Amino acid sequence: MSDRTIQDHINDDMKELDNGSTSGQRRRHLSDELEQLQHYQANHPEETRDPSPLQLYCDNNPSALECRIYDN
Repeated sequence: MSDRTIQDHINDDMKELDNGSTSGQRRRHLSDELEQLQHYQANHPEETRDPSPLQLYCDNNPSALECRIYDN
């Protein structure tokens, strides 16, 4: 497990977006990811650990089948 923080991830994405040699497709991916990370950070201010792609997805799509949690 990584000790990377969500702020580290945001900073890395922003730095790569500022790089003029980053491809258009990569820029679109980074822009979308950055938006999701910032949204996640706003919704979970107490969380500092970098979220997984599934956590980001479920934060934006809580009713998706992949994100449902069932109690026994």
